Amino acid sequence: VKNKAALLGMELPDKIAAYVAENVTANVRQLEGTINKILAYKDLLGDDADETTVTRAKEVRAMTEKMITVAKNSDLHSKRQVFAFVTKEAVAKKLFDEIAPKYAERNGGYTRIIKIGPRRGDAAEMAIIELV
Repeated sequence: VKNKAALLGMELPDKIAAYVAENVTANVRQLEGTINKILAYKDLLGDDADETTVTRAKEVRAMTEKMITVAKNSDLHSKRQVFAFVTKEAVAKKLFDEIAPKYAERNGGYTRIIKIGPRRGDAAEMAIIELV
């Protein structure tokens, strides 16, 4: 962050630069962890449907569709790309062996999000995400 500020012609005190760098790094790590958890969410939608918040469902949809699209081309490069995000070997195997061949003729739109209303307690908007 300090180098970026210098490139922009800004001077940041060391404490502020360290604070920003620490917090940005922590947020990126947290986001990466969230994406990995979401990607393996219920072992890639194990029961073909799951109830979650709308925000998480949208994140799950984006990453799931990208992984299915990559897995449709079952070469070594695709497998390495999938293993870069999906850390569970069983999930990756299911993705290549079962899910990707099922959608071989389909060009995107592998998941469906159905809004089911607010959650009791905190009123978070809930949805069901499922493979089409």
